[in-house]
Amino acid sequence: MWRMTRADLPSSRVLAVLGPTNTGKTHFAVERMLAHVTGMMGFPLRLLAREVFDRVVALKGRDRVALFTGEEKVGPENAPYLIATVEAMPLQREVAFLGVDEIQLCADRERGHVFTDRLLHARGWAETVFLGSDTIRPLLKQLIPEAEIVTRPRFSVLSYTGAAKLHRLPRRSAVVAFSATDVYALAEVMRRQKGGAAVVLGALSPRTRNAQVAMFQSGEVEHLVATDAIGMGLNMDLAHVAFADLTKFDGQERRPLTPSEIGQIAGRAGRHMADGTFGTTNGIGPIDDRVVEAVENHHFAPLKQLRWRNADLDFGSLDALMASLDRPPPLPGLVKVRDALDDRSLAALARRGDVKDRATGERRVRLLWQVCQIPDFRKTLTDAHLHLLFSVYRHLTEGPGLLPNAWMARMLDRLERVDGDIDALVGRIAHTRTLTYLSHHDAWLADPPHWQGRAREVEDRLSDALHERLTQKFVDRRTAVLMRSLREQGEFAAVVEAGGEVVVDGERVGRVQGLVFTPEAGGEAGETRLFAGPARRAAARELVRLASEAARSPDDAFALDAANALVCWRGAPVARIVKAPRPLRVALRLEAGEEVPAGLRAAVLARCERWVDDWLARRIGPLQDLAAAAGSAGLSGAARGLAYRIVEGLGTLPQASVEPVLPSLAPADRAALARLGVRMGLMRLYMPALLKPAAAEALALLVAPENGAARTPPPGRTVLRGDEIGGAKWQAAMGYLRLGPVAVRVDLAERLAAALRALARAGEGASFPFPAELAASCGLKRDEFLEALPDLGFRAVEREGATFVVRRQRRRERCPPAERKAIAARGRAHSPFAALVALKTAR
Repeated sequence: MWRMTRADLPSSRVLAVLGPTNTGKTHFAVERMLAHVTGMMGFPLRLLAREVFDRVVALKGRDRVALFTGEEKVGPENAPYLIATVEAMPLQREVAFLGVDEIQLCADRERGHVFTDRLLHARGWAETVFLGSDTIRPLLKQLIPEAEIVTRPRFSVLSYTGAAKLHRLPRRSAVVAFSATDVYALAEVMRRQKGGAAVVLGALSPRTRNAQVAMFQSGEVEHLVATDAIGMGLNMDLAHVAFADLTKFDGQERRPLTPSEIGQIAGRAGRHMADGTFGTTNGIGPIDDRVVEAVENHHFAPLKQLRWRNADLDFGSLDALMASLDRPPPLPGLVKVRDALDDRSLAALARRGDVKDRATGERRVRLLWQVCQIPDFRKTLTDAHLHLLFSVYRHLTEGPGLLPNAWMARMLDRLERVDGDIDALVGRIAHTRTLTYLSHHDAWLADPPHWQGRAREVEDRLSDALHERLTQKFVDRRTAVLMRSLREQGEFAAVVEAGGEVVVDGERVGRVQGLVFTPEAGGEAGETRLFAGPARRAAARELVRLASEAARSPDDAFALDAANALVCWRGAPVARIVKAPRPLRVALRLEAGEEVPAGLRAAVLARCERWVDDWLARRIGPLQDLAAAAGSAGLSGAARGLAYRIVEGLGTLPQASVEPVLPSLAPADRAALARLGVRMGLMRLYMPALLKPAAAEALALLVAPENGAARTPPPGRTVLRGDEIGGAKWQAAMGYLRLGPVAVRVDLAERLAAALRALARAGEGASFPFPAELAASCGLKRDEFLEALPDLGFRAVEREGATFVVRRQRRRERCPPAERKAIAARGRAHSPFAALVALKTAR
């Protein structure tokens, strides 16, 4: 990359706009940039760059603005206006206007040398503007003597209010801590005391951070818990900043915050013309009076030196590169940097023999330096990060010199998991952001756009999961909304807790279960009567919220309480099953309090009905198909009538009741009924598919309104005895046939009847010895079997001390001749069965 030297710099206007937070510096610089034909601005944070990018897009249009960061490129490459992070600024591009925000970061331990490089070498050919704190004024004037320095005053007043307990912090407050552990602990306290808080950490992805900030900006929560990440240009409607600690670990040691650091963070309070306040909390005591005075008056000690590193590097060899990085600064006021992440990465990799063997020649040494500049968003130079850097360098120096598609796919697939706790998600997002950075090196990949999209897809999914996890853990939306609305109304604070208890001013006064609010017994007597109004209003809001959620809930939120014929939502009853007007349907009665509006009641009831319909369809689909066939023209009239009767019987039908019709069925009708799942037994017409436990559960539900409960037979039980035997309709619906003192499942009863008839045909004189083994195989005791024989068309007789079974007179033999002729007359003329009957009756 071509770089400007001091001699190359154009003699354009250089302006430094310095001052505290909330002075409108950024707004001023954006207006100056848009006054030129081309412009570029660098910002310290990707999130802040995105905010300004969106603002410029709204003013100039999407086709005239581009966004460059290490992790994304948005907009046309040749757009006249470019917004970038400071590291991603393309310095080879010539622009009329160039600006850099937060220029005091030239003194930052990790990134200062990048900002110093922009201060010394980045220029617009017409105008250059540096924005930042007044602490850099002396060194900026010394290093850039031609710069015109303008000081802008703060728009609003920033005042110190002292210490306050967490629960007494005002609305629109930010609580600031300096470790993720402390932030999480404070957020948990705020959830209990204030209904929740948004969380902002430097480790969050921009998407997650935006979502959390948006939750605070919209008023969904009234408090924010954050690290010092909020101090760098994040614009929010903060009224108060409370420090929960006044020390921080800076990567090398734990030290007190400097007055300028406190001022940078506290200055987030009060935006534009609204005054702001700052103080302490969490029992850390007050801030020193001298520091308070410095923060309120924006008077801070000037910076004594800026971080610098030689940017004119020698890539002839590894030793030459490291020597060029070690060159001393050319000007007073600059201090050499040798502990940046890329420096440390290079030193660690250069000690490896396999790296030395590869890093030969200018191209490969330059490539190694580019690899070392891959960021570690986890903020620690771990063995894992060094292993990643070596893997990247190895791939780029082998074969085609590209990162393999399979390697990128494997890395991203391994990260695309949304399980685990908050820290696990933060770690995956950090690793994904590193891969996103890789995807924007076009020369390193065969298909950069594909991997950019894939990495963004993984990061977005993880970011959304992290936002959801943070919100679930640290925000009680119900409590936050109720406390805010009731506070505005001047009533006792009433909340509905997670378990449904309605609590007013610390006292339990009732409970919300399902969609019904039940006050505590005597809850409106005496002093608690004062709580009745807030409690009922809180419960009403909760019931409306719950009803809205129930109307939109997925299927897995619902369940059936068969014992009580209830439809439950999230474990609580919301509808009762009542008698339906037609077969295979149930009617529901909503179990909801009068607080739920009529429109929502109808929506919840309709959702429950849809769920029950789907639930029934999954269990008794064959019976519903038969019902549909009974109403279609695909079957003959006799077959449709038979199908309708089976549907009425919920899947079973006594053969005797339709015996006159059976001979009139054509073979095609019998085949069609068989395809629909109907089996014609000796005693019953039934559907084997409905004998399964799931189908029995649904059929029990259909008869529940008449029998009081949706009772099903014990699983796997083929013979019912005593109290297990229900009423006749229940038996039929469950697929059981009453045989003497017991009820036998219909398929087993049919097999038993067929076996007895086979024995009768094989025996002499239609009698045969008592079949003890057959009785045992059916699970029947001897006396039960003997009592069941008459219902099977047989009877028992005693002969010479032994029990025999004989067949009873068949039904057709007992039919009068005239009735037999009538049966034959109803047969179809083309039916072979009708012809057979006619021949028999003519004899």
